[in-house]
Amino acid sequence: MLVNFFHGLRDAGIPVTTRELLDLLEGLKQHVVMGSVDDFYLFSRTCLVKDEKYYDRFDKAFGAHFRELEALDDVIEALIPDDWLRSEFLKNLSEEEKAKIESLGGLEKLIEEFRKRLEEQEKRHEGGNKWIGTGGTSPFGQQGYHPEGIRVGPNGGNRRAVKVWDRRDFRNLDDSVELGTRNVKMALRRLRKFARTGSADELDLDDTIHSTARNAGLLDIKMVPERHNAVKVLLFFDVGGSMDPHVRVCEELFSAARTEFKHMENFYFHNFLYESVWRNNVRRHNERTPVMDILHKYGHDYKVIIVGDAAMSPYEIVQPGGSVEHWNDESGEVWLRRLRRTYEKTVWINPVPKEEWEFTQSVSMTHQLMEGHMYPLTLKGLEDAMGFLSR
Repeated sequence: MLVNFFHGLRDAGIPVTTRELLDLLEGLKQHVVMGSVDDFYLFSRTCLVKDEKYYDRFDKAFGAHFRELEALDDVIEALIPDDWLRSEFLKNLSEEEKAKIESLGGLEKLIEEFRKRLEEQEKRHEGGNKWIGTGGTSPFGQQGYHPEGIRVGPNGGNRRAVKVWDRRDFRNLDDSVELGTRNVKMALRRLRKFARTGSADELDLDDTIHSTARNAGLLDIKMVPERHNAVKVLLFFDVGGSMDPHVRVCEELFSAARTEFKHMENFYFHNFLYESVWRNNVRRHNERTPVMDILHKYGHDYKVIIVGDAAMSPYEIVQPGGSVEHWNDESGEVWLRRLRRTYEKTVWINPVPKEEWEFTQSVSMTHQLMEGHMYPLTLKGLEDAMGFLSR
């Protein structure tokens, strides 16, 4: 059964290996989990999934393979004799509790009434003093109060794993979906792949001790790159118009970048880059920065990240005077090429899903001008973009 489950995970795009399956089997052999679908779900995910971006895929694959376990409780109940259940139930009662049950007419009477109400009840019940439910004073239920009664379910609710995988808490961690509030930290993790560089001028104490010991006590000093952020970034954000629906995710990306990069300069533009940009949207018409000044001021070692949906009239890209806000003597295409000649490492991040790019001519044109270095605003897209910038 677990071999088929393993292949199901592979089919779902999860990079699980035979080594991880063997770890899971060894854990089961050592009884790390026993008789709990919840525990098996958590343990198998721990063994088989090494990156949280695959959690949602795991939930779907787990649900598809083990959904029939939903009925397992009913099967188990059918196999356990009533007499055994009654005896085990009585073992866990104090003398005072047994006396209270007798005040209701005995255990048989209590169980008979319990079954009768189960048959009559047609929906979930919370509060009250008759039906089986939670938070009430009926003698049957959970998390309520009655001096003589039967509790239904364990403390804290019936935590069945099927509810966990059906709920799919990790769907927005998938690297194929747009960024959201819960995975900004994951974006930071991708950004750090090229953010930490430096000169070899910091002592690596642990490696120095180990190397000295291996060298018969003769001091062998080891140095490591200083952990500081030496990457320089120019960040350009498209604002207004068709970008309005993407404001929240762009804010999250900006916040992540601001936290990660000490050497970062950010500017705004509308639709496409022309001869000037601005730093403050309130004063965009009065305080603009010439792009030519940016090209001269910031060195060629800067990495450039442009964020925009590239959705506009093609005329705005290829024609002088194409801007919808002012007269531009040179086309946006000319300015983008000029920017890319100055900064070798330039990427365009597009918040529109990649599968929709081909339906907008201006997006296709921009993608071509970027020579393929346009990436979707997803975890995978950011990872690919950062990989190119770090090369």
